[in-house]
Amino acid sequence: MSHYTRFEDTDEIIEDAAVSSNHDDSICELDGSVDKAVEGSAGEPSMVLVGSESDDKTSADYYFDSYSHFGIHEEMLKDTVRTKTYQNVIYQNKFLFKNKVVLDVGAGTGILSLFCAKAGAEHVYAVECSDMADMAMEIVETNGYSNVITVLKGKIEEIELPVAKVDIIISEWMGYFLLFENMLNTVLYARDKWLVDDGVVLPDKASLYLTAIEDADYKEDKIEFWNNVYGFDMNCIKKQAIMEPLVDTVDKNQIVTNCQLLKTMDISKMVPGDASFTAPFKLVAERDDYIHALVAYFDVSFTRCHKLMGFSTGPRSRATHWKQTVLYLEDVLTICEGEAIVGNMTVAQNKKNPRDVDIMLKFSLNGRRCVVSRVQYYKMR
Repeated sequence: MSHYTRFEDTDEIIEDAAVSSNHDDSICELDGSVDKAVEGSAGEPSMVLVGSESDDKTSADYYFDSYSHFGIHEEMLKDTVRTKTYQNVIYQNKFLFKNKVVLDVGAGTGILSLFCAKAGAEHVYAVECSDMADMAMEIVETNGYSNVITVLKGKIEEIELPVAKVDIIISEWMGYFLLFENMLNTVLYARDKWLVDDGVVLPDKASLYLTAIEDADYKEDKIEFWNNVYGFDMNCIKKQAIMEPLVDTVDKNQIVTNCQLLKTMDISKMVPGDASFTAPFKLVAERDDYIHALVAYFDVSFTRCHKLMGFSTGPRSRATHWKQTVLYLEDVLTICEGEAIVGNMTVAQNKKNPRDVDIMLKFSLNGRRCVVSRVQYYKMR
């Protein structure tokens, strides 16, 4: 997965991220260990998962190896929207954690577990499959929480907890496009196996949104470039490039249409199959302009708090490491104010690698200056 950054992410620290909604400004934040396509991790993969052979690694093995490198955790921890939100959720809602048993799924460095312990949890089980688990154990000991936090190294589906049930499951499972390289199914597995009947899942709601943008310069630079490469036609690469969603930061001024809610997932109730879906959309132009791409982003909510808390990864909100996901269209759409792009999006786990996402976009525009109907396919790898 390529990422190119057009606009510098803000260095500004959120003073109080506990805002009720950050759809147009900012919401709150997270920690975790499973939301990044890694590029250029230093060193060779060093960890062999239980039941795998070192000379026969799968993509899932490399996925966990990538989380052994501290660089990816540094990026997530420095994402103040993400991490500060989780901190605020925990510290400002200690009534949820006091004397409770917590399971941290995909604990990474253990930051969420440390928050929970500090908030008064009776015990926290921090499960991490990568070699970062070894670092997490040392971090827990260094900070004096060895009697409260137990770090367990392994896959959630394979480990045994020392307890029959937990009161709270907390996780930062979200990936790019919400569902790319995510741990959602792992969280649902843990919920079904260990959570008490009236237990709490944090976060408990995640919503995926869609909008449309003008992006002529960037599409020219990244897609149309392949039409003429030093005098040669490399259009075959263009076809591949347009199928790969771009994870990048979108300027809010590029947005041409309204934002449409595609899907809301209730993590406390949903089943794994709910992560694959088809959702209709209607994007109405708010001005006369050209449209080069559709853009997806997500919001996350913690509804069991004193007041609603969460954050948005949308282009009108404070930047996060998730950025947005840009789906370039084959056509340039000329749209007039009030006209609508109507269609539906189908999202499904890739059958060969469930951490990858297949997207089908079916849309039409019947406007004064542009009439088009098309189906496009995208693969997040």
